[in-house]
Amino acid sequence: MSRIFQILNKIARNRPLQHGLFWVFSFYLLARLFAYADEITKVGVIYTFLFHLPLLLAVYVNLGWLIPHFLRSKKYVVYVLLLIGSMFLSAGFNLLIFNHLCDILFPGYYFIAYYSFWEIMQFVAAYIVISSLIKLSKTWFKYREIQDQLQRLETEKTAAELSALKSQVNPHFLFNSLNNLYSLALDQDQRTPGIILRLSQTMRYLLYESNADFVPLAKEVEHLHNFVEMQRLRVGERASISFEVQGEVGEKQVAPLLFLPLVENGFKHGIKGDTAGAFIKIHLQITDNQLVFKTENNKGTVDEVVKDNESGGVGLENLRRRLKLLYPGKHHLEITDGIATFTVVLKIELA
Repeated sequence: MSRIFQILNKIARNRPLQHGLFWVFSFYLLARLFAYADEITKVGVIYTFLFHLPLLLAVYVNLGWLIPHFLRSKKYVVYVLLLIGSMFLSAGFNLLIFNHLCDILFPGYYFIAYYSFWEIMQFVAAYIVISSLIKLSKTWFKYREIQDQLQRLETEKTAAELSALKSQVNPHFLFNSLNNLYSLALDQDQRTPGIILRLSQTMRYLLYESNADFVPLAKEVEHLHNFVEMQRLRVGERASISFEVQGEVGEKQVAPLLFLPLVENGFKHGIKGDTAGAFIKIHLQITDNQLVFKTENNKGTVDEVVKDNESGGVGLENLRRRLKLLYPGKHHLEITDGIATFTVVLKIELA
């Protein structure tokens, strides 16, 4: 079907070829119609040629003048009146040719008008309808081509923007992680090797496994679990950290790195210094057609959560833009900035 569409599209774009095929096919059909015997004779060829002259007049008056100047300008009444007038003119021209002009043009042959005025009008009407449909189909093919080009451009633009947004996540994450490692290394903390190991596993996922548009949800959950455990090693007993997954992961797919900014944001802005009662709760609920991801954390001694983007991080604005591109009309992001806690709930409808 695609191959047929390509051939038709190529014909529609080649105007001389299109017109040539139309009139060759028309000439053959009428020559067969007018033939007295099984074979097409010279007389039949001449008669068919003369019969086509009024048809050519009607068709090209319609295509070249009436449609561009009146139909496309939505002057429908004027168009119909002029079209009927051109049909009458064409039918009259046919009678003029076979009753008078053919004796002058071909004196050695005896031609007469075999069809009445109204029968000729039917021929003219048929040719006008067919040629108009071909004209409209050509316009439709052009419209389809333009639409396909616009769709490709939009897809390329979306892919480029998504790639740019996703590329911001990796350096943002690495920058924060290296800052944490630097602090631990200065203190010669024994947790440093374990965090480096977790960091290498996380970076492997970021660099090699998250480049696809969608990844298995199981991989994304594993990546989040690894990140949470890395933070647990860093924080130790100073904070309460929980990560719960409810429901079956199965074969579900999700865009990569959507949840990481929310989790990272909670650790960065909630668990600070020696804040008493510091906590972060992470909960993922999975149903057949929806994901609900929730993070809740204390706001720390200095609240910078909503200022994350202003301080140079990727933050929530990056997430909003990615969700808009990846899940248009199929997501809901709710942020609750309380007095002591900061809560984010992200709902995503699955295909």
